[in-house]
Amino acid sequence: MKIALAQLNYHVGNFESNTTKIIEAIENAQNDRCDLIVFSELAICGYPPLDLLEREEFVEQCLQQVNLIAQKCKSITAIVGGPSINPEPQGKNLYNSAFVLNEGVIKSIHHKTLLPNYDVFDEYRYFQPNKTFSLVKVKDKKIALTICEDLWDEQPVANSFAKSKLYTQSPMKELKQLDPDFVVNIAASPFSYNQGQIRQQIIRGKAAKNKIPFIYVNQIGANTELVFDGSSLVVNSQGKIVNQLNSFQEDIQYCQLEDIEQANIIEPSPNEKLNMIHDALVLGVKDYFGKMGFKKATLGLSGGIDSAVTLVIAVRALGAENVRVLLLPSKYSSDHSIKDAEDLANNLGIEQNIVPIKDIVDSFESTLAPLFEGLKPDVTEENIQARVRGTVLMALSNKFGHILLNTSNKSEAAVGYGTLYGDMNGGLSVLGDIYKTDVFALARYINRNEEIIPENTIVKPPSAELRPDQKDSDSLPDYDVLDQVLFNYIEKNESPAKIIAAGFDQNIVNKAVRMVNINEYKRFQTAPIIRVSSKAFGLGRRIPLVSSIQLQR
Repeated sequence: MKIALAQLNYHVGNFESNTTKIIEAIENAQNDRCDLIVFSELAICGYPPLDLLEREEFVEQCLQQVNLIAQKCKSITAIVGGPSINPEPQGKNLYNSAFVLNEGVIKSIHHKTLLPNYDVFDEYRYFQPNKTFSLVKVKDKKIALTICEDLWDEQPVANSFAKSKLYTQSPMKELKQLDPDFVVNIAASPFSYNQGQIRQQIIRGKAAKNKIPFIYVNQIGANTELVFDGSSLVVNSQGKIVNQLNSFQEDIQYCQLEDIEQANIIEPSPNEKLNMIHDALVLGVKDYFGKMGFKKATLGLSGGIDSAVTLVIAVRALGAENVRVLLLPSKYSSDHSIKDAEDLANNLGIEQNIVPIKDIVDSFESTLAPLFEGLKPDVTEENIQARVRGTVLMALSNKFGHILLNTSNKSEAAVGYGTLYGDMNGGLSVLGDIYKTDVFALARYINRNEEIIPENTIVKPPSAELRPDQKDSDSLPDYDVLDQVLFNYIEKNESPAKIIAAGFDQNIVNKAVRMVNINEYKRFQTAPIIRVSSKAFGLGRRIPLVSSIQLQR
C-alpha cells in the first residue's frame, strides 16, 4: 500500500483555498498511484475555527466541500478532517471528524474521542465526544483512525499539581482490540519549543506499546497566535522513526506500508530551541499578514535588542521592501542608540525615518503643567514619551496601511514593564512569548554567520531611555534571575513559597509575583501574541482580571 502524507497550510474559513490544495494533492497522489492520502485535523475549515462552528452556514460549507473533494477520489482513498453533524437529539451539535472518501463518495465518518480543554484548547465547547469504535478498510488493510488528542490519554505532566492521565478512556486500547494493521493519526498540534519532543515521545510510545506502525500527519502554518510546525511522522512498530516531514513547510511525502518495518531508522530532528523559535516567529508573522490580507509592517526602532530582533523577523517574513521603521529619539536617547538603529536598518536595506519627539513631549508637559503644579516628575512623564511614540507610529500605520508590530518581550509583559497605548501598541506581538534572556540568545542566533544586529545593541545594558541614564535594572531584577522566577511561576505554575525554597531570593520572588499579578489588566489589552512556549499569555493562560490575587500588593 502506497500512502501519501499531505502536510499543508490551511486558512480558517477559506474553503476555496483549502479545498483547492486538498484536491491538487489528491490528483497528484492518484497520478503517482497512491492507495491512500492522509490530511490533517479539520483540514476542510482550518484549525482552530472557534465560534465559527456555531454558524450553520459555516458547517454547511464544510460539508459541501467534503462532498466536492470526495468526487475527486476515484482510485484513491482520502482521509480528511472536518466537522460533522451529530444526528442524535442529545449532546453537542457537532463531532470533530475524519472523513474517509473513495469512489466519489463519503465511505465512512470517524469521530474524535478525547476533546482537550486545557491551555489553548476548548474543543468540548463545540464537539460531542465519540463513544463507538470501528476500523477503516483500504484494500486488504485495516486502519485504526484517530484524531490528534486521541493518542494523548497519557502525557507528561507540566507540574506537580497536574495529572498524567487526563481522561478515563483510551481510544487506542479500544481500537487495538479490533486488530488493526496500522494507525493513522490526523492532527492540528500547535508548536511550542518543547512540543516536538513530547509529541514524538507520545507517538513512539504508543507505537511500541501496541506493536503497530503509525502514520501521523500534522498541519503547518499559523492562525493568529497559534503556529503549527508540521513535523509529520512515520513510525514503525518498535516505536522508531523511519520518516519525518519538514518543519514549518508544506510537505507531501510518500511511504510504502510494507517497507516501514525494514526502512532505515532516522534520528529525530534535534529540535534546536533557537532555530525552532526563529522559524516559528517568521511563519507566525508571514501567515498573520498573508491570511489577513496585509502586506506592509512598521515598528519603532529604538536601538534596543527587542526592536532589533522584531525587525529581523519581520524582514525575513515579509521582505525588506515591505517593512518601514521610525526612529523616535527623545531628549534622553543616546547617540549610540540612534546609530545602532540606523546601522541595523541599513544592514537590512529597509526604509527608515527619524522623527524626534522632544517638541511633542514638551508640548504635552506644557499643557499639563497647570494640572501637575507642585508635583514632582515621575513615571507619568515617562509614559507620556512612550505614548507619543505610540501615537506617531499609529499615525503612520493609519496613513499608509502598515500594520504596527509590537516589540515587547515576555519578561516585560509579565511584570507590566510597558506603557498601555504607548510601547504596548500594535496589531501583533512578535516577542510577547519570548523571555528577555531568550531575546538576547535569539539575537546571537541571528548573528551566527554574520553581524546583522549591531554588536553594541546586544552587549549594552537594556534601557527604555525615558529618563537620564535609565536602565531596566533600576526597576527590575537582573533578567537572568527574573526570567527563571517568571518561568517557574508562569510555565510551571509553582507557588512563590516553592520558588523561594528552590533557592531564589525571597524579596525578588515576592516582587516579581506581585508585579505579574497586578498587571493582568495590561496583558488583557495587548495585541495577539505569537505562541512559542507551553504557557503563553492570551488564550492559554486565563486569569480573572478582578480577584483577590490582584490585591496582594
